[in-house]
Amino acid sequence: MNKQRAEEIAQSADMKDVTYNGQQIYIQHVNDQNTARIFPLNDPENEFDAQLAKLNERL
Repeated sequence: MNKQRAEEIAQSADMKDVTYNGQQIYIQHVNDQNTARIFPLNDPENEFDAQLAKLNERL
């Protein structure tokens, strides 16, 4: 996923279908190092940084 799209999703009021390693995630914010702070929807306490290239939006 490109940085601009990740930022749009993070700022959107609508929930988007984004996955990381096949797991649905929520993007909290995008970092300068081409990473994003995310957490799995089924485990919101498990926050971590992930490479943007590993995030996929299912349309």
